[in-house]
Amino acid sequence: MKKIISFAAFLVIGSIAARAQEKIDTAAIGKIRREGLENSKVMDIAFQLTDVSGARLTNSPGFFRAANWAKSELTKWGLTDVALEPWGDFGKGWELKKSYVAMTAPYYHPLIAFPKTWTKGTDGLKNAQVIVIKAKDSAELEQYRGKLKGKIVLLERNDTLKPTYKADASRYDDERLDKMAAAKPVPARAPGDTTAERRRMQNNGGRFVPLSTHLRNLATSEGAVAIISTSPNGRDGTLFVSGGGLYGISDPENLLDVMISFEEYMSIVRLVKSGYPVLLDIDVKTSFSNKDPKGYNVIAEIKGSDPILKNEWVMLGGHLDSWQASTGATDNAAGSAVMLEAIRILKTSGLPLRRSIRIALWSGEEQGLLGSRGYVKNHFGDPATMELKPDQAKISAYFNLDNGSGKIRGIYTQGNEAVVPVFTEWLAPFADLDAKTVTVSNTGGTDHLSFNAIGIPGFQFIQDELEYNTRTHHTNMDSYDHLSASDLRQAATIVAAFVYNAANREEKLPRKDLPKPRP
Repeated sequence: MKKIISFAAFLVIGSIAARAQEKIDTAAIGKIRREGLENSKVMDIAFQLTDVSGARLTNSPGFFRAANWAKSELTKWGLTDVALEPWGDFGKGWELKKSYVAMTAPYYHPLIAFPKTWTKGTDGLKNAQVIVIKAKDSAELEQYRGKLKGKIVLLERNDTLKPTYKADASRYDDERLDKMAAAKPVPARAPGDTTAERRRMQNNGGRFVPLSTHLRNLATSEGAVAIISTSPNGRDGTLFVSGGGLYGISDPENLLDVMISFEEYMSIVRLVKSGYPVLLDIDVKTSFSNKDPKGYNVIAEIKGSDPILKNEWVMLGGHLDSWQASTGATDNAAGSAVMLEAIRILKTSGLPLRRSIRIALWSGEEQGLLGSRGYVKNHFGDPATMELKPDQAKISAYFNLDNGSGKIRGIYTQGNEAVVPVFTEWLAPFADLDAKTVTVSNTGGTDHLSFNAIGIPGFQFIQDELEYNTRTHHTNMDSYDHLSASDLRQAATIVAAFVYNAANREEKLPRKDLPKPRP
């Protein structure tokens, strides 16, 4: 069956190449397909980044386990200038050493619980009473002053768990993809806050301060043991858990904040409100590292072969860092593994590459694209002033992957209309793998934005969502078992082909007009 599919694919490739304006080397694409689909190592790479390395919070031991493994593999594959490159100051490292949370009264019940990052521990086992805070603003919190010492604190919630009738996992259907392909460019908004943003502000120096922050400040000053949090999205034992406060070197340690399952949180609220005292055992140990505040990206390069074009680059990457509640498989070991596998495919195939290829695995993405923004500022220019460095003109494109474990269905061009026909031709050989959609629409939230901000064409691929937003993104379920091997094989193959085409194209990919400075 594989031979029949492969032969049919070559017929498709040949017919497309005959009418294409882009020069597509069908033999090279065929070689990339065979290596990527039949000899894939993407799941072996993902295993090392997840099960072996563990959670990869920026500046944590788990991050450096994964980063150093990737550095070693890239060196073995023959890449040059392989390094953990500092991009700027990040802050404290943090690691969870121990976590035990259980209800001990009115009866014993172990809780599904996970501490937020950069929070301190309990200094041993504590057994403390839960107090439910009923307040809608900081003024109403004042009635609890003097009552929180030695207590475990949580906010009253009145949410109810509604039945869900949709499957956790989904793929793009043809109708949705067709709408994406038919989209028109949306004009970029000028920098500055909107009316909606202004409405969110409170009279606190222009800063919006959520009630949870006021509660944390009060609980800390009062000497509470911990805060308990939850999310109504975290049904069925899934915890959406991430950061617990500031992490700068000079910032104080944050009060312990523990996320528990929605069902158990609401059970505690109902018990306390009904007059039943609730006691929790809580024993959490965390470790902070202040030795090196810098953040690091993994960087490596394949030198181009063309005497002139080797001084230009095609870049690909994804963020290596994760949150702490699992091993960050779909966010974003999947993207990092695909990009590493794309590099392996290109090296193993032995195909000539006219331009140089540079891979980057970012840190600090979860805290605001910090690693890629730092790298772009250091190498290409400052988006705040749009003062460009010489290398800004030498990048053809940056390709990113960071939307879970789903197969690639196409690519966002970020409003770059001139590149649409190019990418349409590049995707044509992969129509049999369900990848065909090119949309001028923008997508946000990850590292391609750092490149677009400085006028470098940065692109994110369209991926099937699977269960990314419903089950794995920033949760305790984001583990290796939620990766789709066949989807990741397909994705790595397509990324390798895009990088190959960009590296060997006569001209760099077309660019949009330079953005305006964004102070």
